[in-house]
Amino acid sequence: MKFIDVAEIQVRAGDGGQGIIHFRKEKYVPFGAPDGGNGAEGGSVFLMGDSGLSTLLDFRYVRHYEADDGGKGGTNNREGKRGSHKVLRVPLGTVAYDEDSNEMIGEVLRHEEQLLVAKGGQGGVGNAVFTNSRNQSPTKTVPPGCGEKRTLRLELKMLADVGIVGAPNAGKSTLITVVSAARPKVADYPFTTLVPTLGVVKHKEAKPFVIADVPGLIPGASEGKGLGHDFLRHIERTRLIVHLIDGARTAAEMQADYEAILTEMSRYEPELLERPRLTVLSKADVVLGDPELQKERAEFEKFLRKRSETVLSISSALREGIHNLLDKIVEQLVKMSDLELSMEELLRKP
Repeated sequence: MKFIDVAEIQVRAGDGGQGIIHFRKEKYVPFGAPDGGNGAEGGSVFLMGDSGLSTLLDFRYVRHYEADDGGKGGTNNREGKRGSHKVLRVPLGTVAYDEDSNEMIGEVLRHEEQLLVAKGGQGGVGNAVFTNSRNQSPTKTVPPGCGEKRTLRLELKMLADVGIVGAPNAGKSTLITVVSAARPKVADYPFTTLVPTLGVVKHKEAKPFVIADVPGLIPGASEGKGLGHDFLRHIERTRLIVHLIDGARTAAEMQADYEAILTEMSRYEPELLERPRLTVLSKADVVLGDPELQKERAEFEKFLRKRSETVLSISSALREGIHNLLDKIVEQLVKMSDLELSMEELLRKP
């Protein structure tokens, strides 16, 4: 199934029901009192998180959604029937924007969490409400309110513990097939990964974590070039970034790829550079039998150490260095979880 992570839809909440003018009519009661009931509130439109969904594909085929209008008031002070809400199920990590103002309305992060995106109109007021000592026969009503109408832009930002980033053909897809049951397309040409891929990793006794292989990056991605925003949008929510670099290239080429990734991340969201990050050199099996490539890798590792980077080396083809990489990932995730817990405990203190 094709991964759809952006969708534009139109939603309309229900209008409020009309309040009525009515006077009670009873035998032998020549002047009946007013008893016009109020109209009901129109239904609203909500987004609701569903952990069983992974794409916004359904919104490509159906783009218009409406809640029910509120019912009009009745005689004998009866209020109208409230309009039914319209609830749209979306994947966790969905962010809703007002397309006209580009204002962020909210995001859905938990299963069955609801987000109001269009509020129903207020019900109208019937004449019975306006009865008082001075006016025993009011003919006044208040008209109902209209339901909100909006054009929404929905964006899905994946919820993953670890995001694998890197230039095209760095080996991201191959790595995720080795560490999880995910099976993205793997081939020797740029942008093999056209859509993000999620995999669940179980390593030793550690708690399982979610890892994401996101599309490759080229210079200018922060401006939308290549698969730019498809890449960058999906690393915003990751807790740990694994920066994968093709280790079977010259030192100059590896340095250029390394700096290009960091530059685009910084331009898109500077905070991403503060995110915990592991730098990993792939394709160690290719380098093993080539003295020239070994020299190039050693020179690049020297460059990284000057920047205080911890460098890991792996071969997905031979499954070498994978356990060490997973150990480091688990270590970082546990450290971050402990820190988050400590902060929560501090906030709870009086």
